[in-house]
Amino acid sequence: MLGDPQILPGYCLLLPDPVVADLNALATPERIAFLTDMTRLGDAVLAATGAERINYEILGNVEPALHAHVIPRHAAESPAQRRVAVWLHDWNAAPRFTPTRHVDLMAAIAASLGQ
Repeated sequence: MLGDPQILPGYCLLLPDPVVADLNALATPERIAFLTDMTRLGDAVLAATGAERINYEILGNVEPALHAHVIPRHAAESPAQRRVAVWLHDWNAAPRFTPTRHVDLMAAIAASLGQ
C-alpha cells in the first residue's frame, strides 16, 4: 500500500497476510516469501518512480506488527535530506495519499508488479 503521507513519491508499506508480530514469527518459507515480496515491491517502485535507489526498513518498535517500509530515494531530494533517514524529514509537510492524486503511481506500480 502507498504510505500516507507520501513523504517521498512512491513510499510504500508491505504487510503480511496474516498479520504477525515480527519477521521472526514467520516460518522460514513465509519469511522468504515476505522478503521476496518486499524486494519485488522495491523493484516496482523503482521502475514506477525513477528513483535512484530504494531503502528498506523493518522496524516494529512503534507498531508491534510486521511491516516493511519501501522508501524510494530521489535525486531531487535536497543534499541535506538525502543524507538522513526519512524519519527525520518533515512528515507534516508531505502530501497526503489520495487515490485520485496517486492513481497513475498506483497503476505504474501495479503494472510493474504484474510483470
